[in-house]
Amino acid sequence: MNGSKTKKPTKYQAHQPDENGIIHYSDTENATWQALMRRQKDLIEGRACQEYIDGLERLTLPEDRIPQLGDVDRVLQQTTGWQTAQVPALIPFNTFFELLANRRFPVATFIRTPEEMDYLQEPDIFHEIFGHCPMLTNPAFAEFTATYGKLGLAASKEERIYLARLYWMTVEFGLVDTAQGRRIYGGGIISSPKETLHVLSDVPAHHPFDPVDALRTPYRIDILQPLYYVIDDLSALQELAEQDIMAMVHEAMQHGLFAPTFEPKQAASA
Repeated sequence: MNGSKTKKPTKYQAHQPDENGIIHYSDTENATWQALMRRQKDLIEGRACQEYIDGLERLTLPEDRIPQLGDVDRVLQQTTGWQTAQVPALIPFNTFFELLANRRFPVATFIRTPEEMDYLQEPDIFHEIFGHCPMLTNPAFAEFTATYGKLGLAASKEERIYLARLYWMTVEFGLVDTAQGRRIYGGGIISSPKETLHVLSDVPAHHPFDPVDALRTPYRIDILQPLYYVIDDLSALQELAEQDIMAMVHEAMQHGLFAPTFEPKQAASA
């Protein structure tokens, strides 16, 4: 679920395609995809926003096996001009931003083990394809994500840390109000069974989306999120992409971070 991918040790190894560009997955890996697909499709019903559901229908992802990236690319290119990019498990910030800026969404070609069905810190192919790619068929979401990549590519190290929070609070863990009620659009929620149930419960806080506030909000990647930001409509992302986001970053840097709404990692695991 890493909103911004960094190069850290991981036990997972991405699969390489054969001479025809096809990646061969094991029966266990395909069974894991099938189990995840069936579980999440049931859970997101009535919880994910309609734009996500529409995108999922456009992609027509197979349920019984891990999809090939070329099949996903054909739909993304036809709808918003995006495509996927096969990457290792974790990639440097520069690569991440450069891919997004060029409308290529990084996808690590491995899937979690059955022992880590509920959660893993590395973004796997289920998280990227099922969690994010349906939303990339939406023009507003796709434009915001590309703009984010361009900004990150030109940003300093400190600016990138602030930008990572904006990505986390929107692309990964964003909520949107609709005529049908509050719904999920963030891929970090949609690909996680526990987060999907947690996010719309009475436990976490929901704040109206303010980009400067989002930039100032600390987060942890290894817990259920204590708060989420809610946009009024997905068009808000398109409007944000047209604004001076870096000026907002500098404003957030001047104000500094909000106090965390969670325990420090060491204290939480003690």
